[in-house]
Amino acid sequence: MKLVRITGYLFVLVAFFSLTASATASAASSPTKVGKIKEYTIPTSGSLPYYITRGPDHSLWFDEYTANQIGKLSTKGTFTEYPIPTASSGPVDVTAGPDGNVWFTEYNVSNIAKITPKGKVTEYPIPTAGANPYSITSGPDGNLWFTEYTGNNIGKITPKGVITEYPIPTASSLPFDITTGPDGNLWFVERQGNNIGRITPSGQITEFPVPTPGSMPHSIAAGPDGNLWFTEVTGNNIGRITPSGQITEFPVPTANSQPADITLGPDGNLWFTELQGNNIGRITPSGTITEFPVPTASSQPLGITAGPDHLHNLWFVEHNTNIIGRISTK
Repeated sequence: MKLVRITGYLFVLVAFFSLTASATASAASSPTKVGKIKEYTIPTSGSLPYYITRGPDHSLWFDEYTANQIGKLSTKGTFTEYPIPTASSGPVDVTAGPDGNVWFTEYNVSNIAKITPKGKVTEYPIPTAGANPYSITSGPDGNLWFTEYTGNNIGKITPKGVITEYPIPTASSLPFDITTGPDGNLWFVERQGNNIGRITPSGQITEFPVPTPGSMPHSIAAGPDGNLWFTEVTGNNIGRITPSGQITEFPVPTANSQPADITLGPDGNLWFTELQGNNIGRITPSGTITEFPVPTASSQPLGITAGPDHLHNLWFVEHNTNIIGRISTK
């Protein structure tokens, strides 16, 4: 067993399992183009990217944790990098805001920040000291919502920078990812609390326990079926939760794959990354999983998002190898 380095946050990794040259699937073979991957190397070496999002300018935006930058990548493969004013801020998650800017979390210094399409950065300090904000998403109310990993709060920030915090009922729950649900509420995962949480725009929180003990839920996304889908890092499952809180779990074929981020693809399926399995996975709304190996070994694929192009692609970061990947869904 080894620990991956990250200030204030650890991924628990297990022994690496060898990968087959072709995609493994629980269904019939996929068409040739599905799962085709192209990789782009980030200009700054050792930047340690975490997450990626589709920006309002039709580019891909991502964080560079150790480089202390926000990166931008065009669909043609051109990179631009923007330095963050606060040193060693620890940028982690990024999302497109309702105001035409890209918003991100600064984990190490407990700021929420925004960057314009031209690269101007503005930072807003979180009231709770040492909150360690991790994930951020645009809410149904025109605001941005974020998780406070050690602050144990769900935060809300208006486009003008006014912050409100809501405490999570379960102590030391370690809230991680957050997304807007189909029901007009925000949904989040609690890594240590082993819960899926729901918060209304007015701040009322409800928690639903994950059936697998110690599953360490990591990421959550709205599906095409009116439900929420989430990953379980140590449970090695993909979970589905209805707006009323009913949970179903689907095991990932690769053992100890550590499923991480998840997003809705342009093909109507959910796509996820396998941090240790070194695969990109696809799960249908009925629960059929297919896995596609990443060409670069030990890349630790992490964040994934649907692209801004019309080529049915998804884009993902390779956390350990300083690469942005593109995978075809059609």
